[in-house]
Amino acid sequence: MREKILTFIKKLLSIIKKIFTFNIATLLFGALFIYMLITVLLYITSTHVTSYQVTAGPLSRNPVCTALAVRDEEVVTADSPGYIRYYAREGMKVRKGGNVYALSDTKNVKSDITLSKDQLEQVRTRIADFSNNFSGTDFYDAYSFKYEMQGLIFQQASSQGTAPADAVEDQDEEDSDVTVIRGSMTFGNQVVHTSPSAGLVIYSTDGYEGKTVEDLTEEDFNQKAYEKNDLLTDGQAKAGDAVYKLVKDDNWTLMVPLSDKLAAKLADRKSIKVKFLKDGETQTGQLSLMNVGNQKVAKITLKNGMVRYASDRFLKIELVINTQSGLKIPMRSIVTKEFYIIPSSFLTKGGNENSAGFLRETATKGGDKTTEFVSATIYKNTAEENQDGEVSEDTENTAAQDGYCYVDKQTFQDGDVLHKPETQETFVVGEIDYLEGVYSMNKGYAVFRQIDIIDQNEEYCIVKPNTSYGLEAFDRIVDDGESVKEEDILTGK
Repeated sequence: MREKILTFIKKLLSIIKKIFTFNIATLLFGALFIYMLITVLLYITSTHVTSYQVTAGPLSRNPVCTALAVRDEEVVTADSPGYIRYYAREGMKVRKGGNVYALSDTKNVKSDITLSKDQLEQVRTRIADFSNNFSGTDFYDAYSFKYEMQGLIFQQASSQGTAPADAVEDQDEEDSDVTVIRGSMTFGNQVVHTSPSAGLVIYSTDGYEGKTVEDLTEEDFNQKAYEKNDLLTDGQAKAGDAVYKLVKDDNWTLMVPLSDKLAAKLADRKSIKVKFLKDGETQTGQLSLMNVGNQKVAKITLKNGMVRYASDRFLKIELVINTQSGLKIPMRSIVTKEFYIIPSSFLTKGGNENSAGFLRETATKGGDKTTEFVSATIYKNTAEENQDGEVSEDTENTAAQDGYCYVDKQTFQDGDVLHKPETQETFVVGEIDYLEGVYSMNKGYAVFRQIDIIDQNEEYCIVKPNTSYGLEAFDRIVDDGESVKEEDILTGK
């Protein structure tokens, strides 16, 4: 009998276990199915809109052009044949009479030079500075540095009196420890040649040397026909061969070919900011427009920065004409909303969170009048703008001078009486005005955000950042503002 009872209990427990296992699995599956069904229904019934991500920047990109650089340049030629040894690096500024190169009758020149301890320390310092700032992408600088060091060592040797006694010597006014050798002189079995005037040494020519703005033709702007001749060589030069180019003035000019449309935009400008795409540097120059043949050209005169681009004839530049910058949004996103306007002087703080709001008149059960604090979202406070220097046009209206608060119409009703804090002055709610704005999608439903337009064209506008209840960069807004209503639940795409 006992065994039958145990067998019955085991069968009962097995049946119960199967029933509960089946019910739990069914329950979980059913819950998941209902959740998926609700999600699909919400997706089908919700409003699908195209979103736009707010970006920061100018209304449109600044035009990028190619400029032709015109400088005061002189090509220096060899007065006799010989093998060249360079003593000045590319882009190095030399004074009048500074050592630039030497000619010798043999390719390899050996000269015994003895330097003092201080002079050796100066050479080591130059080498250390170059090593710390050297980049493998600019390996050409190593050759320029080689010539600079050769020139430095030769200059140190000449200052010790190693130069021949018949050479004409003159002390440089800027550095009394350095003796400048005017003209040319013999050192070892080489003849050292010096600069005829102060300037930048460039080891290339392109045929534009000696040209002025007035000499240019339309063909000069043709980059496809441009050729640059490198003058650096370890071979023998002939008498009359170009050895280097000397840029003699820091003042220089950029000549920029323009389209008719861009020329019209620049017509009223007297100066312009230029950004060099080579290194991102900017500077402002004097601007004038002229014609070179049938081509409209912008003439931009600059007074500095030439040393950075002395070896470049054509430069990619950005004409900075769109200086207004802000948050860029489509014009089709803009909507208008109606607000109550309340004098800013009635604004106060209260409530548990000490938030902004107003004191509204209300009646007690006994018929007495009292006030209650009503918290309000202030979309715009013109009093803050007036403090920043904007003056209301209605100078006879004290409230207009003090400014207005724009408050959502759902906060109050027409006829509500508001009290100014600590005074007996009242204001009856009812006056309305409109604000332009867009619908933000950040919270998953349409939220109105007011905007203050700085500039606009047919498709886009830029608005002020950091405005009260406004937009921030990377906010998502409704692309077509008229396609939704405020507080609509949105599904972006």
